[in-house]
Amino acid sequence: MQLAWRSRISDSPDDADDHQPSRVRPVVEYNDLAIVTLAQADPRAFAPLYEHYAPIVYHYCLRRLSHPEAAADATAIVFTRALAALPRFTPDPRREGSTFRSWLFTIAHNVVIDSRRRNRNHLSLDTFPADLTDSPHLVDPGASPETLAIDADESRQVRAMLGHLPDRQRTIVELRLSGLSGAEIAQTLGMSESAVKSAQFRAYQSLRELLRDHRSHNPEFP
Repeated sequence: MQLAWRSRISDSPDDADDHQPSRVRPVVEYNDLAIVTLAQADPRAFAPLYEHYAPIVYHYCLRRLSHPEAAADATAIVFTRALAALPRFTPDPRREGSTFRSWLFTIAHNVVIDSRRRNRNHLSLDTFPADLTDSPHLVDPGASPETLAIDADESRQVRAMLGHLPDRQRTIVELRLSGLSGAEIAQTLGMSESAVKSAQFRAYQSLRELLRDHRSHNPEFP
């Protein structure tokens, strides 16, 4: 069974316009829910969801924990907990962000918090391998003057600067990197969607300022 994949990146104020096609929820969500229903009756049916989300969850954990072994361990725990809790998963149709993806990343977020509490001496984000520095989800095709998106050609520097953000802002950016919508991030973190947008705006603004400062001290910076 194949998972169709299409995600919405933009969370600009323009999203408030009900006529915007970006308000359509990701196609993957509908496939997720169909597979979840099958997997609740037969856990073996969970395989397509694991195959699709395991790399995404792993990279989220790696960005948060900065160590491949810790990320692999955390990913294993996330899916162990998800499978155990799957029979109790019931999305709320009244909440746009109530999806399998937000539910899964709520588990991942909690596992990362537990892991970081156990190991306060986790490595700096600056130690990331080069092949993990691509950041397509930071590119906001619907960016407005009110929402400062991070350009793709700056993504490598952004990765190194995420550690300078307050933890909540950094978490929101990391969840955005994992493809979650604003509504899903709000569901995952127990925040209002407006609070997520506000924190995301401040995070992007801070990253822009850090990039400008870095350029001013490094003239050879592209």
